[in-house]
Amino acid sequence: QYAPEEEVAEREEAPPPPAADLGGAEQAGTPAEPEDKTLSLTVPKMDRLGGVPVVTAKGDDAAALDAGVIHVAGTGYPWQPEANVYMAGHRLGYINTGSFLVFYDLDKLREGDEVSLADAEGREYRYRVYDVFTVAPEEAEVMLPVEGKNILTLQTCTLPDYTRRLIVRAEKVA
Repeated sequence: QYAPEEEVAEREEAPPPPAADLGGAEQAGTPAEPEDKTLSLTVPKMDRLGGVPVVTAKGDDAAALDAGVIHVAGTGYPWQPEANVYMAGHRLGYINTGSFLVFYDLDKLREGDEVSLADAEGREYRYRVYDVFTVAPEEAEVMLPVEGKNILTLQTCTLPDYTRRLIVRAEKVA
C-alpha cells in the first residue's frame, strides 16, 4: 500500500485561489489547466518509461497501481505554479500488466537526470532530479507541496524487502 491521502485531503477540499491572485486567467508562463487531465511520463534514463500513460487514482487503489503508474489523487499537476505532482508505481509489478518492472530502475536516477510529463494537449513539462532518498511508508508528508517549487515526486518500494519507499524528486525546469 502506498502513502495515504489524509495529508493531502485538506488541500483537495480548499477552494482554488481567485483568478486575480494568479494575475488573471493565467500566470505569466503558466499554461491554462487542460480539460483532460491525463498525463504521460517519460524518463530517458529508464528504458520502460517512454510516454507511459498515467492515471489519477487514490494511492491505495490496488487495481490502478497494478495497471501501471498512478498520479496520486489530491496531489498537484504540472501546470500549477506550486505543486507536488506525486506519482507511484511498482518496482517489480506483475507480468503481462503495465506495472511489470515499471519503476524497477528508479534507483538509477541521480541528481541532474531529466524526467518529463506531457498533458493530453501535448504540452511537455520538463523536470530535473534534485534529490533521491527513502522514507517509511507512513511518512505521507512527502506528498505535500514544497513551498515556492513545482516538483515531480516518483515513488516505489525498496528492494529486496519492500519495507521502505524510494523517493525521487525533480524540479520543473520548463
